[in-house]
Amino acid sequence: MPQYYIWTIGCQMNKADSSHVASYLEQLGYSATSFADQADVVVVNSCVVRQSAENKVVNKLDNLRRLKKLRPDLTLILTGCLVDLDTNEIKRRFPHVDLFLQPQQWDMLECWAESREIRPHETETMPARRALVSAPVPIIRGCNNFCSYCIVPYRRGRESSRTIEEVVCEVGGLVGRGSKEVTLLGQNVDSYGHDLPDRPDLADLLTELNGVRGLERIRFLTNHPKDMSEKLVRAILHLEKVCEHISLPVQAGDDDVLQSMERGYMTGDYRKLVEQVRSLVPEAALSTDVIVGFPGEAENQFHSTLGLLHDIRFDTVHVAAYSPRAGTLASERFEDDVPADEKRRRREMVEELQKGIATKINARLLGTTVEVLVEGRKKEKWQGRTRTNKLVFFSDAADRLGQLVMVEIQKVSPWSLQGRVVD
Repeated sequence: MPQYYIWTIGCQMNKADSSHVASYLEQLGYSATSFADQADVVVVNSCVVRQSAENKVVNKLDNLRRLKKLRPDLTLILTGCLVDLDTNEIKRRFPHVDLFLQPQQWDMLECWAESREIRPHETETMPARRALVSAPVPIIRGCNNFCSYCIVPYRRGRESSRTIEEVVCEVGGLVGRGSKEVTLLGQNVDSYGHDLPDRPDLADLLTELNGVRGLERIRFLTNHPKDMSEKLVRAILHLEKVCEHISLPVQAGDDDVLQSMERGYMTGDYRKLVEQVRSLVPEAALSTDVIVGFPGEAENQFHSTLGLLHDIRFDTVHVAAYSPRAGTLASERFEDDVPADEKRRRREMVEELQKGIATKINARLLGTTVEVLVEGRKKEKWQGRTRTNKLVFFSDAADRLGQLVMVEIQKVSPWSLQGRVVD
């Protein structure tokens, strides 16, 4: 049986796309392998949001160049955000790649299979691919928010929502194949449905999914602070399957920097939104994203970001140093004038602040019992997440995969919890 290997870097959307490609290749009769040199088809799913991610993709493609030279019959496919509308330049850079797919350009993958005279197997003769316990489900593709630093709208195009019926059907199929939880994905899930005839919104979709039998939990990301509605917050409050965890990227705590980023809100708007969330869903855990070293960011502006993080006290903060992306508004308008050493210092200050905040937040859970959905094993321990997205590890001899178990927390850290199963 021919084999495939998929290498993925980047966001949850990329992981969902890789899952789609894997399912399609398995319908064609391929089986997965963990080693590129054993594969007949190698797929590289790329990310270019930051320079460090793009460097990893380029290094991976350079390594595969040697493998392609040794095995000319190997099919090498590149997809993800490194592939833009004009593929001439990327074809010149990577002539050993056989097929370039823009994100979600599945018709090209089907054309490739047809050119090889490979046909999908009949479903009744193919065992169903077991779904992940927690499965990603894209609900809206593309982005209409042109943040000045972001390349995503140029690579993934304008927003296009899937219908509620299509999403509910996919989720039902995932549950039938073993999924207990789904994470609804989009560059901006709060824009969901605005382009559909009846103009449903994310709260409407959550309400429909809440009725899917066998589904235990629903998550969604990522939200945009300027688009998140009170109706959505109330849906989190009233729908029992929707988890109390909200990803709400702020990016900066200074109004002038936010304006240069073209985020569409000020820090006062953001703080009011957080107050609304916590007043309606006080148990909700909040995570955010922050960019440090944006062009022109002065020391006092950076300390405004630290102040916002200190005041709001997020459960999780993902921090990155700004890196210019060719083709974005920021790269054309602004000089990348914050030195790399200064960016590193600021990133480390955010990380140190958040470490202390997360330590105190997680310390409150010591001795409590939490519900955990078990997603797998790591280093001889079961691992899973709480409804508020806390990572939990525990030891148990029983097969707990896919189960909801109650775990008494016996040890805490800023990044994870450990405990024991209780009946």
